[in-house]
Amino acid sequence: MSKTDVMRTRVAIIGAGPAGLLLSHLLDAEGIESVVLETRTREYVEARIRAGILEQSTVDLLTEVGLGARLAAEGDRHRGIYLQWPHERHHIDFVELTGRAVTVYGQTEVQKDLGRAREAAGQQIVYGVSETALHDVGTERPFVTYTDNDGRPARLDAEVVVGCDGSFGPSRAAVPEAARQTWQRAYPYSWLGVLAEVAPSTDELIYAWHPDGFALHSMRSASISRFYLQVPADTDIAAWSDQRIWDALAARLGHGQDGWRLNPGPLLEKSVLPMRSFVQQPMRSGRLFLAGDAAHIVPPTGAKGLNLAVADVALLAPALAALLLKGDPGPAEAYSAAALRRVWRCTHFSWWMTTMLHTGEDPFDTQLQLSQLKWVTSSEAGAKGLAENYAGLPIGF
Repeated sequence: MSKTDVMRTRVAIIGAGPAGLLLSHLLDAEGIESVVLETRTREYVEARIRAGILEQSTVDLLTEVGLGARLAAEGDRHRGIYLQWPHERHHIDFVELTGRAVTVYGQTEVQKDLGRAREAAGQQIVYGVSETALHDVGTERPFVTYTDNDGRPARLDAEVVVGCDGSFGPSRAAVPEAARQTWQRAYPYSWLGVLAEVAPSTDELIYAWHPDGFALHSMRSASISRFYLQVPADTDIAAWSDQRIWDALAARLGHGQDGWRLNPGPLLEKSVLPMRSFVQQPMRSGRLFLAGDAAHIVPPTGAKGLNLAVADVALLAPALAALLLKGDPGPAEAYSAAALRRVWRCTHFSWWMTTMLHTGEDPFDTQLQLSQLKWVTSSEAGAKGLAENYAGLPIGF
């Protein structure tokens, strides 16, 4: 039988996505040691395509903690978004309405910045682990067991365990069943997302309502565009040729409308993304804390997933510092309620954006959607509500 390797740290972090690495970075600034465990390889984690819109609060935090240099140089600051339906396109100016903007900067780039910062700090991140399991999280001596990438059993002892391991990791289920509540909604449609090697055809994102289904024109850089199409939930990606995708995008985004043109180009990546909402509470159980997708999932329409993860760990890091450095359990005990206040606000906003823009078969719903779009784009109060939520509320609101 193989001998189990044992490590010790103050905070064991499961998951090396943005939430896990940013938490490690914030704890390091407090003088608190952590070890991060990740099932995937570093190359996989840094290459996976995810969110691309950073709220003002996220940009401010990353800048404050020394992670803003490349973001400032390469990020694309946007004043707002366009809302569109056939024959109409309206601009919602976040800066004019709220004084806050958003920044287009892919999650892949945030991930790379965090990885380099953790590497420069000599932080231990163990990639390629398997069979991860949490133990004794209700005590003051929790630990994590796993198999390392050489197939050896290993154990990580800690004072606190933080689950940043998304929907399918073991942390969420480690909260005792009797103590947890969950809420979820599966939407009857998905997003077909494509990454295209072509300059954006717009200066800011276009959110388009169309009888054939929602479409979104986003971007990643001056030469890479990101597009999404509403498709049925059971869509087979093989049924969508490149030409079919471009034809659908052109129709839904209004190619030729008022002289606007959609420029096609080579597709680099295609995928189908299910749409769902999920919240689990509490986000703390004993010495286990949840952050990011381990505790909540939102449909991507409101651009909230990554920003919620950042807000979670921004609240959690000082709470753990108070617990581990001062022996003050108060902020740690308050973490779940504080985080969930923002989680539910963003869950509602994401649902609101999703249901306003995605079409169905009920003509009554169609008229409600168009009425809502017309109100949001003609009422300062309606536009300001969208702008405030999209550009992002303060982390500790």
